[in-house]
Amino acid sequence: MAKKSQWARLAKREKLVKKYALKRAALKRAGDWDALQKLPRNSSPVRIKNRCAVTGRSRGYMRAFGLSRITFRTLAREGKIPGVKKASW
Repeated sequence: MAKKSQWARLAKREKLVKKYALKRAALKRAGDWDALQKLPRNSSPVRIKNRCAVTGRSRGYMRAFGLSRITFRTLAREGKIPGVKKASW
């Protein structure tokens, strides 16, 4: 499980991204790179880290399911993810 501080940091970044989204878009359209640079660093959507919804693991994240590879595997084997089954050929 990820530390609570990491979850809090992620929530703070998501809040900043949402707050500055329109302003960032307007500055990009205008080509005002100096003003864009003066915005908070964490207001950039690139700085949001994908994390597993169950464990908070950041590595091995599967975007289609919102889970890490390890959690995905365990849930798939238990049959808890609809439409996913073990491959055999």
